Amino acid sequence: MRKYLFNGKILTAAVGAWSAIRQTRVGPRDWRLALGWASWAITAALAIGTVIQSNRDEQVKALENSRR
Repeated sequence: MRKYLFNGKILTAAVGAWSAIRQTRVGPRDWRLALGWASWAITAALAIGTVIQSNRDEQVKALENSRR
């Protein structure tokens, strides 16, 4: 869990969510708002996927090193 919370990519996605929330509160509701939320969702998905893949790569490396 710590790998997710303290990862720079996840923190960046969280800041993006805060920005999207703020824009939703005060900004106009038009296509740019939807695009901002879509952008945040893609960023968050990529960040989470990167952390998962990194964790899997570390596990595979550890397994390979233990077999040697």
